[in-house]
Amino acid sequence: MGGYYYLIAQLPYLSYGQKPPMSSAAYKELAKSMLDKGDAKLLDTIELDPVPFKPGDEGPTYSNQIAKSGSAFLDGWRNWERTFRLNLAKARAVKLNREGAPKSASDVPSSPPEAVALGAKMINASESPLDVELLIDKARWIAIEELAGSNYFSTNTVFAYLLKLLLLERRELFKAEEGYAEYNSLYDAILDGVQSDVSPVGESK
Repeated sequence: MGGYYYLIAQLPYLSYGQKPPMSSAAYKELAKSMLDKGDAKLLDTIELDPVPFKPGDEGPTYSNQIAKSGSAFLDGWRNWERTFRLNLAKARAVKLNREGAPKSASDVPSSPPEAVALGAKMINASESPLDVELLIDKARWIAIEELAGSNYFSTNTVFAYLLKLLLLERRELFKAEEGYAEYNSLYDAILDGVQSDVSPVGESK
């Protein structure tokens, strides 16, 4: 569908750092009642993680290409987040000189460049772990807005609104101690997933 004017027109404006005006669950319930079946189905697949965890999984893996969703916006978001996470893991491995780490890997994407640069920058960030998390989420917010494009009353806006709510909910949960734990668990999970799937250049998997 080219536009969802009635749904989007009634949504509260979102700005980074504010308190969420509604929960992501409430938004999904509202939006799905107004979306066509295909878009409603895609709405249920949207998460901040580009490879959502499923019961029985050992952990996140990002080196394999993510399957196309049918939405250019969602594919763009998942590629941005996957690129960031892989480059973050690569930069962290180089810094720690971790044995067997993919210091140079053909499967570590080099685009979009903003996500690549963020992954490298966060390794040497001088801010507190919580502040680093907030900087990352701000970069995610900007990427979501850029990927959504200028056609405001569109499916992209519907999907982007959910991602923004998820970021606002995530921010609400942060406390200084929780931020530190989140910071380390995220990086460890990313690095472990990359190490299990990405081979250095010149080696076969």
